Amino acid sequence: MFVEKGSVEYITVDGKKVPVVKCEAEVVLRNKKTNQEYGSDEEAQNDINNPDTDTVADDVTRSVKIKVAKMPMIGAASDKDDE
Repeated sequence: MFVEKGSVEYITVDGKKVPVVKCEAEVVLRNKKTNQEYGSDEEAQNDINNPDTDTVADDVTRSVKIKVAKMPMIGAASDKDDE
């Protein structure tokens, strides 16, 4: 298993600053035939590319657990000033 870190970035949409949230995710890459767990996408790809193994892309499965924090309502009252 490996973790893909989350982040918050802001973009401007119609003149308003809007958050773009990328959630942290726990990723498990596993070979369905051998049950080998890979520590990264690169490690899985190396196994696929290795001529000494019979691993093909269809042998690798990906499970993703996304961690989402409870967030306050965004923009619920932000348009009141525009009226």
